[in-house]
Amino acid sequence: MLTRPDVAVVGAGPVGLAIAWRCAARGLRVVVHDPAPGSGASHVAAGMLSPVAEAYFGEHELTALLADSAARWPAFAAELAEAAGVGFGHRTEGTLVVGLTGDDLAEARRLWSYQRGLGLPITPLRPSKLRDREPALAPRVRGGAVAAGDHQVDPRRLVAALRVAAERAGATLVPDAVARLSDLDAGVTVVAAGCGAAALTGLPVRPVKGQVLRLRAPGRGAPGFRHVIRGYADGESVYLVPRDTGEVVVGATVEERADTEVTAGAVLRLLRAAVDLVPELAEYDLVEASAGLRPGTPDNAPILGPLPGRPGVLAATGHHRHGIVLTPVTADLIAQLIVTGEADPLLAPFTPDRFVAEEERTWN
Repeated sequence: MLTRPDVAVVGAGPVGLAIAWRCAARGLRVVVHDPAPGSGASHVAAGMLSPVAEAYFGEHELTALLADSAARWPAFAAELAEAAGVGFGHRTEGTLVVGLTGDDLAEARRLWSYQRGLGLPITPLRPSKLRDREPALAPRVRGGAVAAGDHQVDPRRLVAALRVAAERAGATLVPDAVARLSDLDAGVTVVAAGCGAAALTGLPVRPVKGQVLRLRAPGRGAPGFRHVIRGYADGESVYLVPRDTGEVVVGATVEERADTEVTAGAVLRLLRAAVDLVPELAEYDLVEASAGLRPGTPDNAPILGPLPGRPGVLAATGHHRHGIVLTPVTADLIAQLIVTGEADPLLAPFTPDRFVAEEERTWN
């Protein structure tokens, strides 16, 4: 006779697997439901841990959560490496934010001013100082800044490591799709299904399409630059993420669409901006062009905590562009809520009830 699990997690992306790992490590019986672990947004994500460069106007509470989670990443990474026994591309060289033209630099400076006003650590650099750090930058680059604490991880390798850690801690992965939450029998159910959370819960999680390219350095050597580079090139926003495997991730579009088709126009825009900033990328191999769907919400912030009117059901979804950097704090807060029944004050701005009026509550 099967033992009823203490926790059922719907979704085996980084967030779902990290929650499963944290709960199983505390002695809970955990089952994770997903027919294709790691095939969602994380499979396309670049894996930037960017609480500074991703701080945008009017998102104060989200910025605070990003900073909190980024501060947890070093200890989280060390613990995961020990638990899983495999690497996942955690790198700490930092991020350069650059502008190609005068207009690009003016736009970047406007955002830096806001970020520095919040006390975030971003330091403007002269072009000569930028090239001291990254000689591969184009001579045309007008200036930039360094966010030394904005790091990176490889999401595909992260999913593999989290799966190993969760299973070693005692969690069970079941390769099935969940059509209705009522089909599950567990003490607590956690919906960490990304865009799929909308159909399961009625929450306002929408797909936001992102197209991403993957390049490879010639001869399978290391890329010719070390930092993550986030830039503006003739008005086009682009990021370049170098991997220790020789890969460079170039992204990403932000489209209010629900398809996953790769378009020639998006490839052209991304490659042109990338090569404008780092000319040597024109000689790299183009090895993958893909598109994924980020789980967006009306206020661009995640949805974390109990679902109104559904005892025993928690949401951990809607992370939009921030699923990788927010993995540690999401796992810690949700696991704490499950184990102790007490919600950390950090959850307060992100609970589902901010979207759900009493008369509009309809659940599957």
